[in-house]
Amino acid sequence: MRAKRIKRAILVFLGFLLIFGVLEYKGIIWHNSVFAMSYKVRGLDVSHYQGNINWKTIGAMEKYQFAYMKATEGHDYTDNTFQKNWELAKANGLLVGAYHFFSARSSGAEQADHFIKVVPIEEASLPPVLDIEIALTHPVATIQKEIRAMGTKLEEIYRKKPILYVTYDTFNMYIGSDFEEYEIWIRDIVKHPALKNKRDWLFWQYCNRGRIDGIDAYVDINVFNGNQAAFNAKFKA
Repeated sequence: MRAKRIKRAILVFLGFLLIFGVLEYKGIIWHNSVFAMSYKVRGLDVSHYQGNINWKTIGAMEKYQFAYMKATEGHDYTDNTFQKNWELAKANGLLVGAYHFFSARSSGAEQADHFIKVVPIEEASLPPVLDIEIALTHPVATIQKEIRAMGTKLEEIYRKKPILYVTYDTFNMYIGSDFEEYEIWIRDIVKHPALKNKRDWLFWQYCNRGRIDGIDAYVDINVFNGNQAAFNAKFKA
């Protein structure tokens, strides 16, 4: 009898894990939400992968305060949903920002020029973001030089120091030993973030399979490291 009870308990536990896994895979629940629940200022990051977004629906929810949208990649790619997302998210009450997917195949100056051609210079917008998700096989000094060249040029034009979006791999390889003056947006979809040398973070992407009204695809969900007053002081003052 004891063996049967143990077997039954194991089967129940495995069934629970299976159901939990399916729900998480489909974005209905997300385990990291437990760690992120204490952060009240939330936002989205989107690109053409999210398709046609209903920003009116998202704005009416009043759950998300900011939205970053992909603008450019490398020295010549422009996301074809950027302009529409930028205008509609802003029109529906979200604070907007643009991000650039950094490439090792062109110089930082060239990539900055491309971003500047695409992204409006608007005082009320969030700082530009450099998305650093490149391979770990490039010379560190070269990548650091190009990131800094791009960051410096964007800061001159937009009058805001760019934010660096990183994974743990790219942070540890290219960013962690330098760029102390830049704020960090970390991707950690498994747990609460912990950067090397106890470096602080500004934004945290805690979910990459979010399901929300207004978007018919998975979407990344983020939080700001601070309360509402801190967010307002930093970005709305």
